[in-house]
Amino acid sequence: MSRLKLSIAFVANPRTRPILDGRVEPDGIDLICTPGNPGEIFWRQLKYADWDVSEMSFSSLMIAVAKGDDRFVGLPIFTTRRFFHAHILVRRDAGIERPEDLKGRRVGVTEYQQTAALWTRGALQHEFGVADRDMEFFMERTPDKSHGGATGFKAPSGVTVHQIPPDRNIGQMMLDGELDAALHYRGWASSVNRSFLDLRADPAIATLFPDPHAEGVRYLAKTGLYPINHGMCIRREIVERDPWLVLNLLRAFERAAEIADRERAEHAEAHIEAGLLPASARAALAEPLIRHGILANRKVLETAAKYSLEQGLTPRLMRLDEIFAPATMEV
Repeated sequence: MSRLKLSIAFVANPRTRPILDGRVEPDGIDLICTPGNPGEIFWRQLKYADWDVSEMSFSSLMIAVAKGDDRFVGLPIFTTRRFFHAHILVRRDAGIERPEDLKGRRVGVTEYQQTAALWTRGALQHEFGVADRDMEFFMERTPDKSHGGATGFKAPSGVTVHQIPPDRNIGQMMLDGELDAALHYRGWASSVNRSFLDLRADPAIATLFPDPHAEGVRYLAKTGLYPINHGMCIRREIVERDPWLVLNLLRAFERAAEIADRERAEHAEAHIEAGLLPASARAALAEPLIRHGILANRKVLETAAKYSLEQGLTPRLMRLDEIFAPATMEV
């Protein structure tokens, strides 16, 4: 029996590597895998539709759908998540001791519409009363190589977003004192990013929250949100032709995540036995780190959609059934 061949691009990490190395294969599907940098993958997919399936910025997918781009259908396969606001970087000499001190400051951002920045601005607004209009943004990615460029990004009304010149980057501007803070900083150069300096190792730079882990724990306990930034998308024409493959792909990534969770627990157990981790770590690992599907993530996804509307990135509140494949809405 012949199998369907699909090209797919995603970021290699412990939760996707079982797909990349062939330990997990979707039923009835042969995947031609391209591991890569997320910013480049998103730009190429939004601009050129280079792959049948790709990892995708959830924020940019919402924006594309809101603008009438119907080339892609979302898959609720969520490869990465993080407490993004807990990792804001500031200059130690800028006098920024608390989130409220970001008001009126010059803030670098890799790409204004990226989901990490969406979540960070949402947390600043809802947790600390700092609105997007309270800051002056400097964006590194240029229109020719960015998801914003591919989706026609324009700064939301009332928000100041400057384009960083091609010969400058966020990292150097932070060290030179041209920026006071960085909302989301990658720290390695790529075809779409220019910053390569390790700001976290520089004595002039600190995290806004002295203990990012503790802030993440606090935020999760208060809000119940563990922010998602990347999902997957697939060409609509493929889903319409072969709708069965949607759940087959989802199940494959679920199996890959189960392998990652098992390996994570095995590594932790070895560290517990060596006395490098407390025995209480077993309980912390009892719950899966990543859950795919709509049902387990509805609150997070709907919150991201609300933030997108609040921040002027989408003109209306996007519904999940507009974004994701129908077969996944009850999964």
